[in-house]
Amino acid sequence: MTTATPIQLKSYDKLFIGGSWVEPSSDAVIEVISPINGEVIATVPEAREADMDRAVAAARKAFDEGPWPRMTPAERAEILVRVGNEVKKRIPEMAEAFTLELGAPAAVSTLFHQNAVDMWDDAATFHERFAFEEERTWKGGHGKIVREPIGVVAVVVPWNGPVATGSLKISPALAAGCTVVLKPAPEGPVTMMMLAEALDAAGLPEGVISVVPAGREVGDYLVSHPDVDKISFTGSTAAGRVVMSRAAERIKRVTLELGGKSAAIIADDIDLDTFLPGMVFGGIGHSGQVCAALTRIIVPRERQEEVVEAIKAVMESVKVGDPRDEDTVLGPLAAERQQTRVLDYIEIGKKEGARLVTGGGKPAHLDRGWYVEPTLFADVSNDMRIAQEEIFGPVLVVIPFDSIDEAVAIANDSDYGLSGSVYARDEELAQSIARRVRTGQISVNGYAMCVVQPFGGYKQSGLGREGGIEGFDAFFETKLIQLP
Repeated sequence: MTTATPIQLKSYDKLFIGGSWVEPSSDAVIEVISPINGEVIATVPEAREADMDRAVAAARKAFDEGPWPRMTPAERAEILVRVGNEVKKRIPEMAEAFTLELGAPAAVSTLFHQNAVDMWDDAATFHERFAFEEERTWKGGHGKIVREPIGVVAVVVPWNGPVATGSLKISPALAAGCTVVLKPAPEGPVTMMMLAEALDAAGLPEGVISVVPAGREVGDYLVSHPDVDKISFTGSTAAGRVVMSRAAERIKRVTLELGGKSAAIIADDIDLDTFLPGMVFGGIGHSGQVCAALTRIIVPRERQEEVVEAIKAVMESVKVGDPRDEDTVLGPLAAERQQTRVLDYIEIGKKEGARLVTGGGKPAHLDRGWYVEPTLFADVSNDMRIAQEEIFGPVLVVIPFDSIDEAVAIANDSDYGLSGSVYARDEELAQSIARRVRTGQISVNGYAMCVVQPFGGYKQSGLGREGGIEGFDAFFETKLIQLP
């Protein structure tokens, strides 16, 4: 039964800049609209260029003159542990806020914020596993390789999991000794202001971190700022191209985690009951608003109808509704424009000749909010737009194949290469296929998005890796000191 409790969140009237809550430079605000009912539920200040200048100046001074880069890695790690503890204490309120401002059911909201804690905890151990200095010899000489923090980092995160994505970027940057200006998306900024409260409570030195919500134009100003040394961006591939062009103007270091159109390959006669529900939720969980979602299901032609009927049964068992209800599995999409985008893609799929198996519209029982039914297309060819373009909604397509080589070719025939999975009774076969698929992560007989090991994509899914030591290394410059 749907709760009748009014939807309301805490509003903020200050920005968190350089470790202090300060008055914004203007009276502009971001209205937080709940996708559950389309109503304004909170406001936060909308940063302008003057606010970004102030945040970057604080970060620049803290890096050039402050104690943070000069502390030992172990000393910084102690503070990261405190941040993780502060985030952990706030998981219930952050999860509730995420549900209200972005529509994720409680289980998804809680998982995302627990993942954030795991990222802080992992980053606090990087110094135990990383070689900050090492001796190096070569013919005719010797010296030291020294890895030094890169400087001021601009972190730009999207709305679909801001605290987790922000933590994935901020925690290694801080562990490396960098200073950070974080720009959350204007959708879903309340949980990010709660993260700012956690950072404040952890007691980082002055200037080290700022959390400055803003729109696209001010974000563009941030990544173009001459005092920013590195950009770490997560978002669409189209936006990533713009960020990359801004970085090119000053040859700034850049990490990009972008879109995906990940494939799930069912390679043989494996029993569907052993994996299918997990595979489906790997595609439609969080209403499909996940970059690594498994949205292309590649199946042996002779099993297509069996797989389609099984996926259909799972999808039709899913409750779509108010994410505050305990039995809701899928909530609304995050924004009205996102609902429109997904419904437009469904119409494109019909016009392309794909067979609509289930879903395809707004749930009839929900007259408010930005909901879309879990949707399944069959008889899809990989050249269709619904098979090639990132929809970012609860839409799966089933593509048949006649040989393993063809299945691999279909999986690789994509502009993206972020995630994926392979399912087979023959695990050696599954692993051999996994090695042939050009993607940053891939699971065998399961699906998981691991963010404490290298995460990132091939091709237009991005540049570089986040998570693990590989993600930590991205926040350093490498220097050779030649010795006599």
